[in-house]
Amino acid sequence: MSGRCVVPVLLAVVLATVFLPATPAAAASCESLAALALPDTTIVSATSVPAGPFTPPAFAANAPAQFKPPSLPAFCRVVGRVTPAVKFEVWMPASGWNGKFEGVGGGGFAGVISYGAMVTALNRGYATASTDTGHDGAGGQWALGHPELIADYAYRAIHETTVKAKAIVEAFYGKGPQLSYFNGCSTGGRQGLLEAQRYPTDYNGIVAIAPVNFLTHLLAGELWIRHAALKDPASAIPSDKFTLINQAALAACDARDGVRDGVLEDPARCDFDPKTLQCQGPDTERCLTASQVEAVKKIYAPARNPGTRAEIFPGLAPGSELGWNALAGPNPFPIPADFMKYFVFDDPDWDWRTFDFDKDVATTDVKFAAMMNATNPNLSAFKARGGKIIMAHGWNDQLVPPLNTINYYKSVRKAMGAKAADELVRLFMAPGMLHCGGGPGPNTFDALTALEQWAEQGKAPEKIVASHSTNGVVDRTRPLCPYPQLAQYKGTGSTDDATNFVCAASGAVKTSTR
Repeated sequence: MSGRCVVPVLLAVVLATVFLPATPAAAASCESLAALALPDTTIVSATSVPAGPFTPPAFAANAPAQFKPPSLPAFCRVVGRVTPAVKFEVWMPASGWNGKFEGVGGGGFAGVISYGAMVTALNRGYATASTDTGHDGAGGQWALGHPELIADYAYRAIHETTVKAKAIVEAFYGKGPQLSYFNGCSTGGRQGLLEAQRYPTDYNGIVAIAPVNFLTHLLAGELWIRHAALKDPASAIPSDKFTLINQAALAACDARDGVRDGVLEDPARCDFDPKTLQCQGPDTERCLTASQVEAVKKIYAPARNPGTRAEIFPGLAPGSELGWNALAGPNPFPIPADFMKYFVFDDPDWDWRTFDFDKDVATTDVKFAAMMNATNPNLSAFKARGGKIIMAHGWNDQLVPPLNTINYYKSVRKAMGAKAADELVRLFMAPGMLHCGGGPGPNTFDALTALEQWAEQGKAPEKIVASHSTNGVVDRTRPLCPYPQLAQYKGTGSTDDATNFVCAASGAVKTSTR
């Protein structure tokens, strides 16, 4: 036998061994799953749902008047509860199952089942599961005096849901899933990365978009922005001035990627100075006061320890200014203050203005870094079983500064080496995309298909095509490129067509006067 044939033959044998199903147990009816016995688990209900429009009962009472129930194939819906209070649901196609399982993540403090993500997964043929992570509601009040609920939210609920869901899938079909993927954004991205780091055998692949993986420092960084813009009333920036700042940043940097399109391909290269907008006379809507200029500089800059000057967390990127109301507007995003009130200081009356960026960051880390953060760059155990990770982040993210995801990606490459990291993880930065979607840039893309092709066919993603729509009509497509490559215009054709761009290292670019 030729030596050239040995490796393919051995590979075929290994693959056959990995994917050869064990002798299946007898499949169960959906309703019989109500009697399924699992450790620390109560099956609340198991119901066959016919094909057609479906509105989860828990959602129906609060659905807006214009809500149109999604159409779903027939499926088995299992509702369960893991001690002490982790509610979860598992949905399994009655027919046409693709043999795979998809766990879906939550957002913010979670507190709800991610029904929308489950709908998408079920319509793709997946068995799927989601959890409220052990509490109800979007605020942080539930954490006060309940360390067991905090642990469930931090990491335990996702793992327990995954284990229980796989057991339910195996009972229903008579065999477990051949492959399992996790898909999440924001908190869901953190949950996915924690799974790879803490429980590397739970999933074969993970999509982690805009992950809040350095949670303790992210929340301090969000409070930094609140301090910069709102602690001193003189620094407050009226909402219409966010548009002014955005226009100036685009005027300074938009053309540098070769295409004037209202989107910065690489905001890290933008050196826009907000001082160019400083009023030369009275304050007007077309300029910034000196205090407002300083606030803008702090929003762009990293949050830093006032004593050591060590970086706490990156700042927001140029180009993201239209979303700054979220953290720097009059009604800022509540999660960072809720976390400090109910998790860190156990004081519902705690005032965000008192946050000390020296000692209070350290206090937060001591209490929650080991439990909450998903910053471990050593993913060797996950890689050893063939695990794959696709991360993505919008450059215009108004809640989670995107440089944090780049920092984590770089830390993995440093810890594991470039070759090993390339076999494990890809990062795609999305110019113009807000937090988890939306924004002026192409922001709708299918990372899961790219992950499937990589994990199942060995085809590492060289690009992911993203689209932008207006009023439901696609009006721009653009490739998202593996970091640090950028989408570069070829020089001819429409700049709204992805086929006219190529992924390449940053360098000389063609230009368009679009």
